[in-house]
Amino acid sequence: MLLLGFSLGLAVGIGFWVWQQVQLNRYLGRLLRPLTSHSSKMGLLLIPGLRREIAMVKQQRQDLQQSLQTYQDLLDFAPVGYLQVDEENQLLWCNRQAQEILYLQRWQPEQVRLLLELVRSYELDHLIEQTRDRQKPQTGEWIFHPSCDDAAEMQTIKSLALRASSLPLPNGQVGVFLENRQPLLDINQVRDRSFSDLAHELRTPLTSIRLVVETLQIRLEPPLNRWVNRLMQEVDRLINLVQSWLDLTQMEANPTMQLQAKAVELRSLITSVWETLEPLAQRQHLSLSYSGPENLWIKADQARIFQVFLNLLDNSIKYSSPSTSIYVEAKILSTKDNDGASPILEINLIDSGVGFSEADLPHVFERFYRGDKARTHSPQDSNSIGAIVGNGLGLAIVEQILIAHGGSIKAMNHPETGGAWMQLQFPQVMANSLSQDYS
Repeated sequence: MLLLGFSLGLAVGIGFWVWQQVQLNRYLGRLLRPLTSHSSKMGLLLIPGLRREIAMVKQQRQDLQQSLQTYQDLLDFAPVGYLQVDEENQLLWCNRQAQEILYLQRWQPEQVRLLLELVRSYELDHLIEQTRDRQKPQTGEWIFHPSCDDAAEMQTIKSLALRASSLPLPNGQVGVFLENRQPLLDINQVRDRSFSDLAHELRTPLTSIRLVVETLQIRLEPPLNRWVNRLMQEVDRLINLVQSWLDLTQMEANPTMQLQAKAVELRSLITSVWETLEPLAQRQHLSLSYSGPENLWIKADQARIFQVFLNLLDNSIKYSSPSTSIYVEAKILSTKDNDGASPILEINLIDSGVGFSEADLPHVFERFYRGDKARTHSPQDSNSIGAIVGNGLGLAIVEQILIAHGGSIKAMNHPETGGAWMQLQFPQVMANSLSQDYS
């Protein structure tokens, strides 16, 4: 009887639970039927649009892949090298020209390896790190010495003069364009040797011609001697050009040329140079203004430094406006090195002429560079007798002399006068008490 009551109660409970579930399902069905119908209709309306969007995205992806392949093909056949590294300096890709420049025969396009493992160039690695740190394009030049596993082949591999331009890319990547400048340098060396050989050959006949002209000057009377005088000027100009070229070639071949260094008082040297050029300055009513220490001694080759200021002041006189001043400002700067304070002499030579054009400024120290005609042909060129005739080598010689002394020179335009501004830096400053000569 107890078992029958338990079974009857269990059946009633199960029946009640089933009835509740049926009622709940019916209620949920009535509740969700409008929503389901609406969603189905909305889904049917959205499907064509989604298909179009998916097709458009696929087409854009194909277009981007095609553009990427086109750019990669262009870079692969470009006349300059290009390589790209990731944030860990692993080589991701490089074109054929970069492989030839850097001797990357071991690298395969599917490989991802550290650039320093493939190319033993710490200058390139440093340039990439500098670009990534500063997040700005960088440039650098260095001599690249390729490495090779084959000792026999290593003898045939030559060092290259490289110029690199790098730019930061997203996600820490860096792209680098490489230019092999070695062929250009080789051409310049061949040109320089040819010019030097020609200059040596010209020196003797020019000297002979000058002797003949001197003889004619003595024997001819006015007005015929006027033509001989003009001929003498042209011969002297050619002799000066040949000698300047030989001097410059010698200085560039031996930057640490033998200097007859001794104590030189700067103010007296500049005064002596100005006295040499004063007849030219008087025609333009020009004056020299010096500011700086009165008793300033430097250790230098007096003849060479005299040549430096002779060329610079001669240029200033030629291109200055009439009735103006040429300023020479000298001051001592202190820079700290490992041994403490090291004095550096800075000399600013400023005129009030036409100045340099912006296009000419990077090239004014190149040999035979003749830039803006306003500075190439001065008013004095046509009527100066005995003037130092420009040959496009003066500033190149000045730069080489200062480099030999451990100094430097920079060309600018002065913001106040508008004329040329030459800034020289010279490290060989001496104490005032050291006025005796040094051998």
